[in-house]
Amino acid sequence: MTQFRYQALEKDGSRASGQLEAGSVEQAVSQLQAGGLMIIDIRPARSGVLAAALFSRATIPGAEIARFTEQLATLLDAGQPLESALALQARQAGKQPMGELLGRLLEQVKGGSSLSAAMAEERQVFSNFYLSLVRAGEAAGMLAQTLAQLAHYLERSQSMRSEMISALIYPAFLVVGVLGSLILLLAYVVPQFVPIFKDLNVELPLITEVILHVGEFLAQWTLHLLLLLAVGGWWLAVYLRDPARRLALDTRLLRLKAFGPVMQGMETARFALTLGTLLDKKVSLLAGMNITRQVASNRAMGAALEQATLGAKEGRALSAALEQTRVFPELAVQMIRVGEQSGQLGAMLLKLAEIYDKQTQSTLKRFMAALVPMLTLIMTGLVAIIMLAIMLPLMSLTSNI
Repeated sequence: MTQFRYQALEKDGSRASGQLEAGSVEQAVSQLQAGGLMIIDIRPARSGVLAAALFSRATIPGAEIARFTEQLATLLDAGQPLESALALQARQAGKQPMGELLGRLLEQVKGGSSLSAAMAEERQVFSNFYLSLVRAGEAAGMLAQTLAQLAHYLERSQSMRSEMISALIYPAFLVVGVLGSLILLLAYVVPQFVPIFKDLNVELPLITEVILHVGEFLAQWTLHLLLLLAVGGWWLAVYLRDPARRLALDTRLLRLKAFGPVMQGMETARFALTLGTLLDKKVSLLAGMNITRQVASNRAMGAALEQATLGAKEGRALSAALEQTRVFPELAVQMIRVGEQSGQLGAMLLKLAEIYDKQTQSTLKRFMAALVPMLTLIMTGLVAIIMLAIMLPLMSLTSNI
């Protein structure tokens, strides 16, 4: 028998958590469901650093999970039994971490476990959202269709994330290149002219003196500054581990005029896509909200979703609960209200996700179109100032000859 730790929802929407003993995850799930609980999270109750080290497994990229989900949906839709489909995918994956994962899932299914129960043993890979949809698909007898929709969701989520990362990579490299070039010029090239100017006994313009002093400072203190930067980064990471501080930072980020609307749009799209997908598979609103708030990467948005969940438990409409948080865009709240009134909340949320996804992509493209030339102009201007500071004394010297 194994001890399992669980989190679940009571019939009235209140949260319940605790531990129970069962022979397998499937038995634990059955016991909890027999008690009228809707499971949010269940996993073996392991304790201690040694146990965590023994049970830790290689992480699997989200793209591989999305590909596995899509392939499994295709095989099941073609009439393949679940065991055969998992065995085929395990053989194709070989001895890679994905192959080992599929092997463990296959053994669980062969032993009589459902797919969702087998996946619940792999909590480090499959999220609460993933498991909730698989359970809903099994209960409705529509596992293949549910997996296909889940694969689509994962692909869209990966696409949204990769677009954001791709949009930031080039400016980041450009900024690093600009700073690196300036430090190289100021710390190693500019100081070479100091003895030349001293030997020539030429009067230095103010701009040249400033640039030379900056160059001498960087030449002496570059390593110290880099060390200070590294220590500052480490301190910031430790500082932001505190939930209250992270919440305060994320709240300020949402209020930034340039970056705030982009982050708000991305989080709104992720929220709408996740909750809409859950509702489309007949997951209850309260359970869906509890799962969706865990998907938010911005703590302020997550706190707003938690507040909205409490409002929904008290009987308020989702649109009213979200409006009260004053975090979600007015358009999103109005569309959700229309979805509630028409009885098509799930479909409206999916449409809302599509709208904000496109809007965020468009905003990022415009931002990039303006940022790259701006950084290029800044770099050109700074290099021109440095070159001017070096050339002015030389030009003054030649004019006096």
